[in-house]
Amino acid sequence: MTHYYFNIRRHDVLERDLEGAEFATFEEAYEEASEAAREMLAEKVLAHHVIDGSRFEITTEDGTVAGELAFKAVIRFT
Repeated sequence: MTHYYFNIRRHDVLERDLEGAEFATFEEAYEEASEAAREMLAEKVLAHHVIDGSRFEITTEDGTVAGELAFKAVIRFT
């Protein structure tokens, strides 16, 4: 199992995930980040906030960026 952190990048600001979570694969971590992004976007929509360029930077314990997920990427239009 690998420990991944879902840091949030909003423009030039990085909000660090201090807890993280264990996943067997990066794909499982990415799917969890996708679900979290959907929930966060739903809250923004309900609050009439602007959907901006926020994204998750998924990192390993040593700080290596394993992948990124733009919140907008989880929205299905068709």
